[in-house]
Amino acid sequence: MVKAQVKRVVLAYSGGLDTSVIVPWLRENYGCEVVCFTADIGQGEELEGLEEKALRSGASRLIIRDLKEEFARDYLFRVLRAGAVYERKYLLGTSIARPLIAKHQVDVAHEVGADAVAHGATGKGNDQVRFELTYMALDPRLKVIAPWREWEIRSRQDAIRYARERNIPVTATEKSIYSRDRNLWHLSHEGGPLEDPWNEPEEGMYLISTSPESAPDEPEYIEISFESGTPVAVNGVNMSPAQIIHHLNAVGGHHGIGRVDLVESRLVGMKSRGVYETPGGTILMAAHRELESLVLDRDTLHFKDLVALKYAELVYSGMWFSPLREALDAFVDSTQGPVTGTVRLKLYKGNIIVAGRTSPFSLYREDFATFGQDDVYNQSDAKGFINLFGLPLKVRALNGLPVSGLEMPKPDYSRFKRD
Repeated sequence: MVKAQVKRVVLAYSGGLDTSVIVPWLRENYGCEVVCFTADIGQGEELEGLEEKALRSGASRLIIRDLKEEFARDYLFRVLRAGAVYERKYLLGTSIARPLIAKHQVDVAHEVGADAVAHGATGKGNDQVRFELTYMALDPRLKVIAPWREWEIRSRQDAIRYARERNIPVTATEKSIYSRDRNLWHLSHEGGPLEDPWNEPEEGMYLISTSPESAPDEPEYIEISFESGTPVAVNGVNMSPAQIIHHLNAVGGHHGIGRVDLVESRLVGMKSRGVYETPGGTILMAAHRELESLVLDRDTLHFKDLVALKYAELVYSGMWFSPLREALDAFVDSTQGPVTGTVRLKLYKGNIIVAGRTSPFSLYREDFATFGQDDVYNQSDAKGFINLFGLPLKVRALNGLPVSGLEMPKPDYSRFKRD
């Protein structure tokens, strides 16, 4: 395959084994300058010593941007407001991070005058699609290099050997059995024993949540306040979006909240098994859902559930910068005005138990819901409603269902007046 002519490439850089190896590989195979870009979206200690590592790998420079607040405000909270959950369990922690990283990677490419971008996603996974659809949407002129689709490296052992031969500093060893992705929203685990869906995850694998069995024996109550669908405070203390998630990660992880074991359908057509820790996101999703149940009318709430499924599919598939996602956001935004109020939750040994919810826009009225007589609901009205609501069932029965073993007589349609 003839390689594209590239002068300068911006690599989405994590400092892990794959991207550490990609830096010298790009220089050797494309003869280009490599600028590394890292988005700080809550990886924590993973960012320590990253600049030295990138430079020793052969990069000309490393650019790091603190994107935690943007990530929380413009991406995570949009997923939250939409109620988007992929395949019933996955809160989209990795999926929603990729378009943000790729967007800023494109911005950096413009700033440094790069003519190409590169990523470390494999040719079997979802991330390659998420990165490259974002590149395509924001600047299709940039050349895209995906080393995993080109090079001869086929295993972790191959990559470690390649790094050692070039004196590239990597901390990975053959004994590192899990592939992990960490950000403000979640920590994911794949590979190793998890590749057999019959294997129960080892307790030592989890890093940010305790087991429900080891969680405190006393429950903890928390109150989360929302304004127009957006979380703004915890226990009455106003916090920024990233601060709210960080705080709830600590509280939820302490009580064993947010562990998910999922066999999911990858975009590229195969199944994969992942285990996710999402303590804060799980708490926020539960609180937001409860508040919506209090303030949204039935038809809006039910239709929004349908939108949430499509929204999750778009995020998972890397279609963040798409007209449909923007249109769905417009719908979601139009529903969130009354989603204002406070939800009280009880956290106990991996469980989130609703303890209360209140809103100035509540559609629940005790005097309406009571079974007693009132001026709003007359119980005798139910007869007419039931007759009309059940009319299709009645017509179906009249058109052929047997009663006591006898066929019903066909109705005389000439007696019916038509519009």
